[in-house]
Amino acid sequence: MAGDPLPGASRTLLLNVGCTLGLQSTSRFAAVLQVAPALVDGITIQRELWDTDAEHHSYVDRYGNRCERFVFEAGDVRVGYQAEVARTSDPDPVVASAIEIPPHRLPDDLLHYVMPSRFCLSDELGNEAWQRFADHPPGWGRVQAIVDYVHGYLDYVPGSSNPWTTAADVYRAGQGVCRDFAHLAITFCRALNIPARYVFGYIPDIGVPLPDEPMDFSAWFEANLGGQWYTFDARLNTPRIGRVIVGRGRDAVDVALLTSFGAPMLTNFQVTAEPV
Repeated sequence: MAGDPLPGASRTLLLNVGCTLGLQSTSRFAAVLQVAPALVDGITIQRELWDTDAEHHSYVDRYGNRCERFVFEAGDVRVGYQAEVARTSDPDPVVASAIEIPPHRLPDDLLHYVMPSRFCLSDELGNEAWQRFADHPPGWGRVQAIVDYVHGYLDYVPGSSNPWTTAADVYRAGQGVCRDFAHLAITFCRALNIPARYVFGYIPDIGVPLPDEPMDFSAWFEANLGGQWYTFDARLNTPRIGRVIVGRGRDAVDVALLTSFGAPMLTNFQVTAEPV
């Protein structure tokens, strides 16, 4: 029929994404939220809405992430965010021919992503990385070998880590949540001089069995091969449809869902990511 996409052509996928947070505090406090989709290629924000009575304004951080600054009054507060976004229905690409850039040829702006960071202690786990992955041919296959190892080595256990857990802690414990899977894979990549960065966002359950746990934000990572950033996910370890990036950075320090300047208690947390 005229107007139908050709076989194999990308279709537009419309998604509702967002979250609701309930917070409680005995005093007035400030906070920064990172929950709005990043303005990246392939994502179009059709509409968005903040639902709150609190004073707030937006800004863009050094990594290009959209952040929202709030001042909340004492007591029980609620803040909600919802957006309708359009993106292609293509799954994460797999480019088996992608190659590594030798360290001496890495562009200056990528060196930042081969250095250790707060949660990704590539210097501490360097020996483990070289012992396990040095014999793999450089390129996509080696990054995928890291992903396969982390996916199989770590057990996914909700609540098994805390905001101070590093990749080295996770490696010793053998368990973690999605951000820990990403941190450990990033750490091994950086130890092998492969630029890698942390990614945080929404993933709808499209084309996969529905999970037992409620919808939540997810963390994955990107590795730079041949000058191009590619998506890898050590927690799920399968190409997914409909990722919506909220933020990127060195690790979870740079992409925190909530940074509070005070001591609020989280009383409610709900996440939405589903086709329109």
